[in-house]
Amino acid sequence: MTGSSTGGPESLRLGVPSKGRLADIAAELLAAAGLAFRRSERSLFARCRDMPVEVVFLRTDDIPVLVAEGAIDLGITGSDLVAESGRQLVHRLDLGIGSCRLALCVADDAPVTGAAGLDGARLATSFPRITRGWLAERGVACHLVELSGSVEIMIQLGIADAIVDLVETGSTLAANRLRVVTELGRYQTVLVQRPGIAHPALADRIVRRLEGIVIARSYSLLEYNVPRSRLADAEAITPGFNSPTVSALEDPAWCAVRAMVRRGEVHGIMERLEAIGASAIIETQIANCRL
Repeated sequence: MTGSSTGGPESLRLGVPSKGRLADIAAELLAAAGLAFRRSERSLFARCRDMPVEVVFLRTDDIPVLVAEGAIDLGITGSDLVAESGRQLVHRLDLGIGSCRLALCVADDAPVTGAAGLDGARLATSFPRITRGWLAERGVACHLVELSGSVEIMIQLGIADAIVDLVETGSTLAANRLRVVTELGRYQTVLVQRPGIAHPALADRIVRRLEGIVIARSYSLLEYNVPRSRLADAEAITPGFNSPTVSALEDPAWCAVRAMVRRGEVHGIMERLEAIGASAIIETQIANCRL
């Protein structure tokens, strides 16, 4: 193993993906939460600058197992991999990234319309535990072909009649002339914790910091002027968390309003505000917050 641990007895170990898109996203998220680190070339360990946290770089699918075994205290990984591991971990936070669905797929021209049509079929997947549980709940018996990659081409190769695989945009399915029959579940990137962690207060600080970034990325701050006669209508559109901030303007017939709104709803909310006479509507991105 390249690199060596530098953690002391008061340190907390955080496992993150060692490579790939999720590794970059995790590093960016941690830096935004004040958990910045510098990774030396090929090193498997790094130390956070301002907190007693040691970052360990691991294979994404190993992280649930290593958290469960106590080798690391916290881990950033996919909830699909947590479910597939079968380990009992403490779920701390949904990170709002890497959303995907696990789906049963067949060839475009296959007559299968549901689980019942799979009885006796060959089914290829890299998620055998989840798939077996799903089939058992429906009383369906299949021959599972367990793979670690390239599941989507198994039907064309004649290895399987159906597959269970992760689907993001659906473009890979279209390229391989496959269609989704049904979903087994929806997953995303999560932060998990081992039971009986030695430093729960430090773990809570890390979770709270990450939560502030995750929430901030989901919301925008909206500011606008509105006739005081329409303030009640405006507050119904932008109620904020506890309530919106309302300030008087020099013209007593108008007031200024500030409120957090979900980022994905901003355009529709701005249109509704315009319809009631609001003006000077400004959206500001939020970098961090505590609610």
